[in-house]
Amino acid sequence: MKPKAYVETTIVSYLTALPSRDLVLAAHQQVTRDWWSTREAFELFVSQSVLDEASAGDAAAAALRLAALRDLVLLDLSADATLLAAELIRGGGVPEKAKIDALHIAVASVHGMDYLVSWNCTHIANATMRGRIEAICRRAGFDPPVICTPLELVKEQAP
Repeated sequence: MKPKAYVETTIVSYLTALPSRDLVLAAHQQVTRDWWSTREAFELFVSQSVLDEASAGDAAAAALRLAALRDLVLLDLSADATLLAAELIRGGGVPEKAKIDALHIAVASVHGMDYLVSWNCTHIANATMRGRIEAICRRAGFDPPVICTPLELVKEQAP
C-alpha cells in the first residue's frame, strides 16, 4: 500500500511557478519538481482549501496549479476537521491568523494521511510548532501526519 500524502498549496505553487532568481526559492522549486516526479510512489490528496488557494491570483498561473492538482483525490472538510482546526488554534499549535493552515493540518489528520507535504515553514512545517500540533491532534483522537517538506521525501536516485 502506498503512503498517503496531503499536498498543501505551497507545493503546487512551487511546482508551477516561473523559475525564481532567488537561490533558495529556486532550490525549493527544483526539489519540488524532483519529488513530484516520484509522486506515483504516493497516494496524493488535497482539500477544497487547497483548490481554493490554488485558484486565486493570476488566472494563467491558477490554471497551471489547478491542472497539476486535477488527478489528486479530494478530501472532505468534515465536522471533525473543522473542530480540530479550531482546537489547533485554541491550543496554540497554529496562530489565529493562520486558520487555513490549521484546516490543512486538521484535514490531513482526520483523514489519516501519512504525510502533510508543505513549504509553509512558518505555520505548518515548523519544527518548533510540531510538538504542539502533534499533541493537540492526539488529544483530539487523531494521529497527526508527518509534516515535512518535499526535501524530506525525495528518494535517492540510483547511480
